[in-house]
Amino acid sequence: MQLRTKITAIFILLTGLFQIGIFVLIYYFSEEYTENEFYLRLSQRATIAAQAHLDEGEVNVDIYEDIRIRHLQTLPNEKEVIYPVDAKQKKPLVDFDANLPESFFQKIFDKEYAEFKKGEFYYTGLLYHDEKGDFIVLLSARDLYGAGKQDNLRNILVIAFFVSMIFISILGQYYAKQALSPISEIIEKVNSIRAESLFLRLDNVNGKDELADLTRTFNSMLDRLQISFDLQSNFINNASHELRNPLTAILGQTEIALSKRRTIQEYRSTLNNIDLEASRLDTLVDGMLKLAKTDFDSKGLVIEAIRLDQTAIEIKQNLDVVNPKNSIKLNFDHLPEDEHLITMLGSETLVKVALSNILENACKFSDNKKVSLKLLTDDGYIFLIITDEGIGIPSDELKNIFEPFYRGSNVRNLVGFGFGLPLAYRIIKLHSGDIRVSSQVGKGTIVKIKLPTQEKYNSLKS
Repeated sequence: MQLRTKITAIFILLTGLFQIGIFVLIYYFSEEYTENEFYLRLSQRATIAAQAHLDEGEVNVDIYEDIRIRHLQTLPNEKEVIYPVDAKQKKPLVDFDANLPESFFQKIFDKEYAEFKKGEFYYTGLLYHDEKGDFIVLLSARDLYGAGKQDNLRNILVIAFFVSMIFISILGQYYAKQALSPISEIIEKVNSIRAESLFLRLDNVNGKDELADLTRTFNSMLDRLQISFDLQSNFINNASHELRNPLTAILGQTEIALSKRRTIQEYRSTLNNIDLEASRLDTLVDGMLKLAKTDFDSKGLVIEAIRLDQTAIEIKQNLDVVNPKNSIKLNFDHLPEDEHLITMLGSETLVKVALSNILENACKFSDNKKVSLKLLTDDGYIFLIITDEGIGIPSDELKNIFEPFYRGSNVRNLVGFGFGLPLAYRIIKLHSGDIRVSSQVGKGTIVKIKLPTQEKYNSLKS
């Protein structure tokens, strides 16, 4: 069922129930008013009848009859009965009408007035006191006019209900269509967007309603998709370029070596060149695989507690073996006494890869000048600040440093593939952290890493 049909059906159902409730109340109160009005007329006629009985012999009864007929009109099936009673003993002197319940007469004795309805007949009873003796005036009649009025009202309400339902269904469909037309336009526009036209956007809707939020959400999603497609496209182009160079070198060296017989020394030289290019190719593929792994979430990762001060020491020890000339200095002057404040949850292997890449870059691009790693804690987070005195990064290129294969314009002469920072960025983001880089050309670079502690990480994931 379409949403428009659902909205229309719900609108008709709720409106119909509301109308039924209103119409039932109208009919109920009208019936109550009609009955009370008729009881009032009966009581008036009963009062006149009682007065006529009291004044019998003193005033001409015809006068009362003239008043009743002229001013109160004769009621359908009107019947008047007077019962002499003993009011003190609450008992009749003659038998009451057996068709009426005893409770009706008991109420007359208790309150000197009572009303009762049986079928289409209405009964009114009055108790009068007189020196000659107490008596009850019982007056009954049918309310044909009131019943006809109620039947007419019921028919009008039923017809009004069905006619209004027809109009409401038509109006409901129209306004549901009008209300959902912006969504239909959004669906049509979104369906027209393809991979080759990701630059298209939905028309902005002013206001703070749900449609405006929906439009902004779609446009934001399209922005992210476009960025992802652009990054993927750049990654593929750069990867194919970087892979082609060593493969071309290997194929070229092999083709030259096989073109004619050569000396053992020439074969050795060719194999050494092939080995060098193959090693370069292996490093490139390994970096691409690591980068691809970080595109997935933390499923499958071995999550463990990591003390970052110990991890930093181990990374320093490994780099001392790989690059004995490094000048990395660890600054733990501000470590807290509680070790939990410098302990995080995550994959120790990946965290080591990220920090190692950043420190290796710092050493490489500063020509092994002083590199400082400071460790701080604050408000549930661990901060690692890595500072070098290298060549720096041009300010207009800082926005690109986390893109795979990107290399600064001032480091093209140095060996590398542009994997270090992008890989570190993804690993840190995978651990709910943040990384920011500030740099000045010729003065050095500062890398600030923010990672949640074990307790903070659990609260973020819960």
